[in-house]
Amino acid sequence: MKKANRFISILSDYGFKVTFGDESQTLFLRKSLQALIGSKVPIKEVRFLRNEFAGVTKESRAGLYDLICEDEVGNSFIVEMQLGYYKNFIQRSKFYAFQRFNTLVDKGKYKFEGLKKIYCIGFLANNIYPKSELYYHYCTLKNQIGENIDNQITHIIVEISKFDKKESAIQTDLDKLIFVMKNLERILESKQLPHFLSEDWIDQAIKKLDRSKMTPEQRMHFEMTLAKQGSLMEMAEEEKKRSREEGMKEGMKEGMKEGMKEANRTTAQKMKKRSIDLSVISEVTGLSIEEIENL
Repeated sequence: MKKANRFISILSDYGFKVTFGDESQTLFLRKSLQALIGSKVPIKEVRFLRNEFAGVTKESRAGLYDLICEDEVGNSFIVEMQLGYYKNFIQRSKFYAFQRFNTLVDKGKYKFEGLKKIYCIGFLANNIYPKSELYYHYCTLKNQIGENIDNQITHIIVEISKFDKKESAIQTDLDKLIFVMKNLERILESKQLPHFLSEDWIDQAIKKLDRSKMTPEQRMHFEMTLAKQGSLMEMAEEEKKRSREEGMKEGMKEGMKEGMKEANRTTAQKMKKRSIDLSVISEVTGLSIEEIENL
């Protein structure tokens, strides 16, 4: 019988929430953000801003991002995790950044001086830049010869599947973070953990992901999260199957290709009525977030 994994993946919905999204213990989040933006200055505290984007979409939906917070000097961090392939991820990232930018300008009574920085951070399980060998992308506004024009908004993209460093080659906090995000679930026993993962910030996160140390309440929360995700995906597949059959019938009259597009639109509409997360709908139907919002 195959031995169960000791640790829960940070890339899971549960894993992300109990590590990055734990408001009671923010050391892991603060150290991760510091590593991601390449700052030598520690982030001393963060304040979560869950409702900052409420009402910006057609249906006044809130919580389009996975996490948004502010540090002690007012810099904003928007963190997104994308497990499925989504070629327009950077467009969505720009949407979040500009919404936050507009909020800051509005608070400043439409003055542009002294605006704090905005970091849009995306963890991608799959690759969206196949021509690049880099797994970490740090992007600001530059001119045609690479001179920095503006760094008030920074996009940071991490393509986790490209990361292949061995334990002996890992030195920076950024590499430690990506290593644990990619490999933790595959580790069966605590004794197999690389020595650098015993550092306080990573150790804090690992303890929350250790199945053997879960309280009954934590285990129930984890299992309920799994059940919810399983139900959503099962519902999505069922809707897709039913809509495909309906779309295929219509497609016989107007063309197979258009029929499939219509089936995906119908599936998306039905899933939206059931309040299924837009990223799940996008992954199932292949429609962009913007297309789904406009249905």
